[in-house]
Amino acid sequence: MLITPSRRGLMMAGAGLAGTLAMPGVLRAQAMPRLKFTLDWAKQGPNAYATMGLEKGFFREAGVEATIDRGFGSGRVPVDIAAGAYEMGQADINPVIKFMAENPNAGLVIVGVWGDRSLLCATVRADGPIRTPKDLEGKTLAAPESDAGRQLFPAFAKAAGIDASKINWMTVSPELREPMLVQKRADGITGAVTSSGLSLKALGMDLSQQRIMYYRDYGLDLLGTCYVTTRTFLERNPETVRRGLKALFRSLTYAYSHQDESIAALKKVEPLTDVAIETERQKLCMDQQVMSPHVQANGLSVPDMARFQKALTTVEEAYGMAPKLKVEAIYNDSFLPPLSERRL
Repeated sequence: MLITPSRRGLMMAGAGLAGTLAMPGVLRAQAMPRLKFTLDWAKQGPNAYATMGLEKGFFREAGVEATIDRGFGSGRVPVDIAAGAYEMGQADINPVIKFMAENPNAGLVIVGVWGDRSLLCATVRADGPIRTPKDLEGKTLAAPESDAGRQLFPAFAKAAGIDASKINWMTVSPELREPMLVQKRADGITGAVTSSGLSLKALGMDLSQQRIMYYRDYGLDLLGTCYVTTRTFLERNPETVRRGLKALFRSLTYAYSHQDESIAALKKVEPLTDVAIETERQKLCMDQQVMSPHVQANGLSVPDMARFQKALTTVEEAYGMAPKLKVEAIYNDSFLPPLSERRL
């Protein structure tokens, strides 16, 4: 007897086959690793590259499902990552170095560096009596405890000849730092110029009305922003870190040449964004921290190792610690994307 399939049977079989063929894509989507990432500060111009990367799908194209949260200071980032609140993050490298030196068993590792120059500074009113770093003695500086500028102030004080014991600190939340100076409730503030300088400008104190004392102008040849994770996460999830770094550097290099586009992406997630201020803030970051003669010649995250080692020692000695950290022990660049993807 010749048995012929019914129309219903053919439809059911076809549906089953289609479902089977579709499953690999579903499985791939389900298997895409997740990465919980923290920024160092608010979602402002310097961090717009990450917001834009998410919007453009750079992370998913790299094979990772990322969530990117705002930060509350570079000093908090290594604490949060060591505690497991985040798997990876971005921070000024110097508080990270300090944390590593103080907590050698925390298992942190730096996996990328994109800030070739430090933007840390102390800022006072240009029309005030404070004209040199030494004039800060006996004065009040406002900053969050987790602020990178505050955490590295002892190194600045040592280099600039300031008696750090004569500084009065006013601990404030991040959003209150600049108002303290504008309202003359503090004599100065610390921070990265991209955050402090432009936030002061947004409050009516133009850059010309600020006296900015860059730490780097007083002998502190420090690096800038880095990516950090834990050794445990790196060992257990090497591909997640690799894919995350690929997407981050793709986002950063794209934003460098498409700055208006990255600010537009920022505006979508932060509707109150002041486009003019954040555009200027981003440009300041790109010009003064990301790009440098060294980066132009060598690419991003190719630090000079002798300079890197000196920075480690500088931070340790500033806090009265015997130098112990070695670059090769705390920096792992083997998960970076190819150098061709790290050129500006």
